[in-house]
Amino acid sequence: MHNRALTKLCLALVGILVVPLVSAQTGEFPRTEYGDPDLQGTYTFRTLTPLNRPRELADKATLTEAEAIEWQAYENRRLNRDLIIDSVGGAGYPPGVISYNEFWYERGIETIADRRTSLIYDPSNGRMPPSNEAGRQRGLERREMTRLSLGPEARSLADRCLVGFVGGPPMVPGAYNNNLQLIQTKDHIIIVNEMIHNARIIRIDDEHRDAPLKWDGDSIAHWEGDTLVINTQNYYYATNWRGTSHSLMVEERISRIDENTLDYDFTVEDPLSWDVTWSAKFPLRRTDNPLYEYACHEGNHGLAGILAGWRRYESMGMNGDGTPKE
Repeated sequence: MHNRALTKLCLALVGILVVPLVSAQTGEFPRTEYGDPDLQGTYTFRTLTPLNRPRELADKATLTEAEAIEWQAYENRRLNRDLIIDSVGGAGYPPGVISYNEFWYERGIETIADRRTSLIYDPSNGRMPPSNEAGRQRGLERREMTRLSLGPEARSLADRCLVGFVGGPPMVPGAYNNNLQLIQTKDHIIIVNEMIHNARIIRIDDEHRDAPLKWDGDSIAHWEGDTLVINTQNYYYATNWRGTSHSLMVEERISRIDENTLDYDFTVEDPLSWDVTWSAKFPLRRTDNPLYEYACHEGNHGLAGILAGWRRYESMGMNGDGTPKE
C-alpha cells in the first residue's frame, strides 16, 4: 500500500487547508459515550460516477460544472431501463437486468461533488490496474468452471443471493441497494448493508483470526485520530470479491466530513491479482430512508434447474451455455 503514499500526502495537505474551515462552520462533531467519533446512522453511497474512468476521458481527472451537467444528462438517458426495448436491447445494453424497469434502479443521478471522472484515484489514470499473470490464469480457470457448470461449487454465491454485489468489503456503488446502516459499540462496529441484508461485525482489535474463514473476510478495526481504519483479510478463497485470491487484503478508512456526510476511502492489495495496489473513495451521505429487506431467492430455489439446463444442452450436442459446439 506504500505506492499511494504520495497521493495520500496530497489529500492530507488539502485537508489541512479545508478542515479548519469546516470545523469553524460545524463545530465539534458528536462522540459516543466511549469517546470515539460517532459515525452512526443510515447512509447512501449511490452515485453516477463510475468506479473506473471511461477510456475516452483518458487522463481527465475531473469535469467542469458544465461538462458534469451534460454527462449526467447523457448517462441518465443511456441507463434508463424504461427507454430500452427488451427484444432489441439484450446484452448490448448497459449492465443490469433488462426486464427490470427504471422503478427498481437506484444508481444515483449525479456525479460525486468534486466531479471526479472515476471513484478510483490511485493509480492516477483512474482505472483498476491490469491483472497480473497469476490473476489472469485464475480468472481463466474460474470462467471455465462456470462455463461447464459441473456442480453447485461452479456457480457463484451471488447466483444464490448469499453474498456479493455492492456490499463488499470493499463497498462499491452499483445499480441498486446502495444503502447501509452503521452501528457502534465499545468493542465493535457493525455495517449493515441493504444489499443481501448482510451485517458485517467488525471487532475493535489488532489481531486477525485465521479461522473459520468467512465469505466477507475477517474484519478488525482501530482508530487513527478521528478516522476509523478497518482491515479485512482471510476471505473464503473460492468466493472472493471480484475473483481475487486468498492473499486479498482491504483497508477501509471512514471519517466524518460534516454532520451529514462521511468519507469512505479504501485500498485493495492482492499480489496474486495485481502487481500494485489501487484505491478509491466516495462519500456516504446520510439518508432518512429506511433499509429495505433484500428478498432474493431465485438461485436457492432454481440451482437444480440451472444445472439441469446445462446438462440438457450438453445432451443435445451443445455447450452447456446453449452455444453451438465448434
